Amino acid sequence: MGAARPSGAGTRRTRQRNHTLWFWTFVGPFVAGLTLFTYVPLAWSVYLSFFDAHNTVSPTEFTGLGNYTAMLGDGAFRSSLVTFAVFTAFIVPTTYVLALGLALAVNRLRAGRAFFRSVFFLPAACSYVVAAMIWKLSVFNGVRFGLANTVLGWFGAEPVAWLSATDPPWYWLVIVTVRLWLQTGFYMLLFLAGLQRVPVRLYEAAALDGARPGWQTFRHITFPALRATSVAVVLLLVVNAFQAFDEFYNLLSGTRGYPPYARPPLVYLYYTALGQGQDLGLGSAGAVILALVILVVTVVQARWTGLGRTEE
Repeated sequence: MGAARPSGAGTRRTRQRNHTLWFWTFVGPFVAGLTLFTYVPLAWSVYLSFFDAHNTVSPTEFTGLGNYTAMLGDGAFRSSLVTFAVFTAFIVPTTYVLALGLALAVNRLRAGRAFFRSVFFLPAACSYVVAAMIWKLSVFNGVRFGLANTVLGWFGAEPVAWLSATDPPWYWLVIVTVRLWLQTGFYMLLFLAGLQRVPVRLYEAAALDGARPGWQTFRHITFPALRATSVAVVLLLVVNAFQAFDEFYNLLSGTRGYPPYARPPLVYLYYTALGQGQDLGLGSAGAVILALVILVVTVVQARWTGLGRTEE
């Protein structure tokens, strides 16, 4: 008698075990790294925020909500949140308009579309630190032979100390332009993907109804069709603005005289936790507060814009 063949149910169970084994073979290292280097530090930061921890990551004395009360009562921390609001109020709509405009222009090209798409996206691959140093040491270095002052000299203007703490605060222009240069190309690609999903039949039907190409088509066809993409882009821009650190720190580090509102929350928390005082408990409390603010803003914005809502 021949060997008994496995039943259909046994074969399915064997295949399922093999699929599970291969799944964890590929995903397991990523999950382990994510847990070890992300979730564990996050949990420890929340735990540390309830303790007094100076110059150490080991909690010493339980303070309860004392760190949270001290952080919320700190005027410099509240000013850093105002910095975020000002930075977000300008960088989000400006990036949105520039990215959408570039996407519309590139999408209309019949030749060279891939070339211009790559050129505009290339800055997104650049490090924020490297870009900030280029802006600081070459473009807006404040000396007469800097790129920005050279261009101003062509029109007879005097050199500007771009990164000084005097009035007017020209350093905001430096910070905003470097962020625009770095991220506009990335969001342009998102809009390009959205534009390519707009059905051509909508434009054909609009043309039959007498709609003229240009503003009318964009207002009544293109822009409404990009609603889901627009919501995602705005949400990513707001969250990314909360995480502003590299450009502020690298452009303004080593200088004195800047008012508190020249520091966003992450820079303030960096100096709190790793500065002269090294109050890691207080810094952890500020990080938790900032994470909660991001969570609330994200949820409110998602509910207000209808993110994930199925359109009928």
